[in-house]
Amino acid sequence: MLKVAMLGSGFIADFYTMSLHGQRSRDRVHVVYGRSEDKLQAFCKRWNVAKYTTNMEEAISDPEVNIVVISLPNNLHLESVRLCAKHKKAVLCTKPLARTAAEAKEMLDLVEKVGIMGGYLEDLVYTPKSLKAVESVKNGAIGRVLWARSRETHPGPHSDWFWNKETAGGGAIIDLGCHCIEIARNYIGKDVKPVEVMCWADTLVKPIEAEDHAIGLVKYENGSIGQFEVSWAFRGGLDLRDEVAGTEGTIWNNHFLRTGFEMFTTGNKEGYVAEKAESTSGWLFPVGDEVNELGYNHMFTDMFEAFEQGRQPIESFYDGYVVNAVMDACYRSAQSRQWEPVQLDVWRGNTDGSTKGPAVTEYNEQYYLIKEEITPNGQKKTILKDKKTGEIIQRVEEGLVK
Repeated sequence: MLKVAMLGSGFIADFYTMSLHGQRSRDRVHVVYGRSEDKLQAFCKRWNVAKYTTNMEEAISDPEVNIVVISLPNNLHLESVRLCAKHKKAVLCTKPLARTAAEAKEMLDLVEKVGIMGGYLEDLVYTPKSLKAVESVKNGAIGRVLWARSRETHPGPHSDWFWNKETAGGGAIIDLGCHCIEIARNYIGKDVKPVEVMCWADTLVKPIEAEDHAIGLVKYENGSIGQFEVSWAFRGGLDLRDEVAGTEGTIWNNHFLRTGFEMFTTGNKEGYVAEKAESTSGWLFPVGDEVNELGYNHMFTDMFEAFEQGRQPIESFYDGYVVNAVMDACYRSAQSRQWEPVQLDVWRGNTDGSTKGPAVTEYNEQYYLIKEEITPNGQKKTILKDKKTGEIIQRVEEGLVK
């Protein structure tokens, strides 16, 4: 059994505790840290947690604690990791890892210097659909990934600090774009370097300083594109969708808004429906097992097993650092309205250039294959390109389909 120090007692801490108390059925939150005694007492009662404290270092240094989970506002992540490094406690940090790549790099350096595990709690990489889809991609089911599009939109975050640009480090990009960027990295390949970004971001609806909408393109060294679409003003609930296009196939994933579970109610009895749901009446789309569908169960299983086995989890502090570097480029691009380079002080992926070059299919010694199709009149048409001359030709075979 692992004993956890939970830093934070808000919305995400509830989700995390619900998952880690249930998935492996042997790990427990041993102590919770927060600033409000009333909220801490309620949290302890809700989850049967024995101890609480308003002193962060006291929670982290507790001699019975094996691992620390950070579920705090973004501006407190670095301070928390400094204390974890000081007391040599393994640490799992909620997304985004930090407000900037510079902060994330310092956090990465801290855990690696003292030799403690740093896990990046990017739950949407761990959804059952994502895990299955990424496995299929790695097995070659859709060939080489050319384009990965990820969308996360909802009516906006739960807590006040999210809406403060300085505290959070940004708006919809830092909150939602971090998910989308890392999802695309998992599909395209974490060993493929993100090289430049084009991003539009604006504040269209909310009376805030940060962006509430953004669309970005992340270009990878092999020519693949990761695309994200994020909004804090989408009406209708939480929309999570991924689309992956490869040389041999396509994947579509709809994680949340269309769950296959539909219910109509007049709203006479109010109650919780699903995260970011905007209504408790009319046609609703509940989620059967929310912590599982959002990836928390598989995420904490991987994190805790990685800790016990002395290995890196699927998502580490290094992954969080790369995501922060991409988001930094997004913010620069939104200002400059130009492609901006992704600045990575540390790159641990492919360095020999083998990921570069177009994805072409050999037809024979003379030709590349461009396309094959069966036309409505039953002909088979093959379009080819001569390797030497560049000439594009078509061949038609008659009467193949009756």
